[in-house]
Amino acid sequence: MSRVLVTEEIAPAGLDHLSDAGHEVDLRLGLSAEQLIGAIGGANALIIRSATKVTAAVIDAGADLVVVGRAGVGLDNVDVAAATARGVMVVNAPHSNTVSAAEHTMALLLAQARNIPQAHAALVEGRWERSIWQGVELSGKVLGIVGLGHIGMLVAERAAAFGMQLLAYDPYVPADAGRYLGVDLVGLDELVARADFLTLHVARTPETIGLVGRELLAAAKPNLRVINVARGGIIDEAALAEAVVEGRVAGAAIDVFDVEPSIDSPLFGVPGIVVTPHLGASTDEAQDKAGVTIAEQVELSLAGESVPFAVNVDPG
Repeated sequence: MSRVLVTEEIAPAGLDHLSDAGHEVDLRLGLSAEQLIGAIGGANALIIRSATKVTAAVIDAGADLVVVGRAGVGLDNVDVAAATARGVMVVNAPHSNTVSAAEHTMALLLAQARNIPQAHAALVEGRWERSIWQGVELSGKVLGIVGLGHIGMLVAERAAAFGMQLLAYDPYVPADAGRYLGVDLVGLDELVARADFLTLHVARTPETIGLVGRELLAAAKPNLRVINVARGGIIDEAALAEAVVEGRVAGAAIDVFDVEPSIDSPLFGVPGIVVTPHLGASTDEAQDKAGVTIAEQVELSLAGESVPFAVNVDPG
């Protein structure tokens, strides 16, 4: 039997899976960084979501640690290099939230195009502002997709059903990869120059941090609308807010922020910018998938078996 430290809420089905396999599930929510270092001793596995920071110090304190499991996709909060150096496997649940993230992208596309949050807020405050919040159709508009992975492809499928024209930029995808969906792969400069809507579906890496900044926004087609349900930091928030205020960009719909939780972004309060608090994976279905998937991956790791979603260490 192994001790599995769980520091954030995951689906009960995931916890039950580990308990049924004979492991001790040690659920400790809301630990500070210092408390986590104190609690990690003796744990063979650590399961987290996005809030827990797994630093080199945490990994060093976990002398018995075999695996760190991220119940979700992004690994921004895990020092994968430090884990690798210590021989600690890092696993995630890369497909758990793909449908939810794609659907939230479409929700934000529509909310941005039709000014739904602004019109709702005005009406419940007693103002009938039908003419002020006139929107635009998605049909016939060019959607530029940055990152044509699982989520980007799902967004492309859904946007095609709305009659949108599809462009994508992804230097790791062959030019013919999107043809069956009617997606043309082009360079980033061309994509920005042609897109009416720009949606981001890339990881936060040194190469993508600040990707959408003043220079790129200055080269954009007039009336561009920017959507981000990927990761914070890919957009320069101050530059985007400035571009919307000055009318060089028509609007934006943003779900993720450079610092989270975020209650003080330059994007907040700007007319034409819709914001949500990192809801891309916040569905019952995504959370169930993430909890069960990460429990399965951790169980395989502790058993010394092949782990499909290991990102750094091959147990074989």
